[in-house]
Amino acid sequence: MATVPSPEQRRLLNDDRLLDRAHLGAMVAQSVVLVAVLLTLFVHDRLHDQLAAIAVFGLIGVFALQMILRRVAISIRQRQQQQFRQTRDSREQIQELFAMTDMLQAAETYEDAGAVLMATARRLLPGYGAALLVFNNSRDRLDLARAWDMPEGFDAPEMLSPSNCWALKRGKPHINAPGDATLCCAHHASHIASVELPMMACGQLHGLLIITHPETEGAFDRLMEMRRLGRALADSMSLALSNISLREKLRTQSLRDPLTGLYNRRYMEDALERFVSLGSRNGASTAVVMLDLDNFKKLNDEYGHAKGDAVLRDVAAQIVGALRPTDVVCRYGGEELVVILPDCSLEDALDKAEALRDRIESLSASHECAISASLGVAAVPETATSATDILPIADAALYAAKKAGKNCVMASDKRAGRDAPRLTAIKAKTH
Repeated sequence: MATVPSPEQRRLLNDDRLLDRAHLGAMVAQSVVLVAVLLTLFVHDRLHDQLAAIAVFGLIGVFALQMILRRVAISIRQRQQQQFRQTRDSREQIQELFAMTDMLQAAETYEDAGAVLMATARRLLPGYGAALLVFNNSRDRLDLARAWDMPEGFDAPEMLSPSNCWALKRGKPHINAPGDATLCCAHHASHIASVELPMMACGQLHGLLIITHPETEGAFDRLMEMRRLGRALADSMSLALSNISLREKLRTQSLRDPLTGLYNRRYMEDALERFVSLGSRNGASTAVVMLDLDNFKKLNDEYGHAKGDAVLRDVAAQIVGALRPTDVVCRYGGEELVVILPDCSLEDALDKAEALRDRIESLSASHECAISASLGVAAVPETATSATDILPIADAALYAAKKAGKNCVMASDKRAGRDAPRLTAIKAKTH
């Protein structure tokens, strides 16, 4: 199938044809002048005037053709210079994009990647403003990660729903140019034109790049011209966003329990050591609540493991919902959970543990089976001296709660010299 030449190629072909014809015409005119001059040597003197006239017209034709040749040559030279500049600019743009890709490989967060994109975009697209939006964890909206050099009258959206953006719905670049009567996205509420470039990698959308220019006249054509470069920026950035998202996912998987979404035991040990060290410097208490679901094996045997998994997830949600954002909830193993309460005394930890026990017991109605938990409480410095011995002490209190009849909270003995009762039990409420 024959390829259709581009307008630039057609202009080059037309210039080449005109140049060839002008050369041939000049050769013919020069031949006419030469023949006229030679004939004056052989013909009668009365014909010299006619031959001179022919020579004059021939010289005029040669001069005219030479002017045409000059204009064509200048046009070709200008086009070659333009092509040279375009080639040089393209080479520089490719070098900038390669440098950007190399820098993005070292970006560990979305903030790092946004800074690299901003620096590159300012060099490649001077005078243009841009905004980078990235999907949140639940992928139900895009949040503004970074914006720079936005023209007056255009505010980058703090958040954006994918259903309001034609670029995200189509997976293709989209130009919002109200002055040129184009179809605009629902979130576009400005008279300033913009081009929106979806960032896709590995078959998945990761973000959106919005590029704007302050001038409204000819905005559509201007954005169409720079769309190719903007798309190259978006493609390079999309790979970086994909890598960062993958690293965040792997990091989360290494720190979180996949069933409950709680932190795992490894993270718990590091967090406990950190909180106890901070508490010892500040003179604050750090409490630990160890929790174990009662008769969980029986529940699995009677209702199945799917039911047991659902109960574990709901118990985890109830615990997280009852605590402060600074508290840490971890899955210690099986149906055993650990809650770390920084800056919390033993007495306050007992109250929180009782509240947790009550919330867990309230799940019995929704799951139509008996759900309860036994809890053991310990604290540094009231009952333990360090992060190393607080877990065994809390575990001993949990064992005491099991022996006391389950579905209750038990606190470990206070250290010598601490004014508090010995083993304290808070029994389950009767209904």
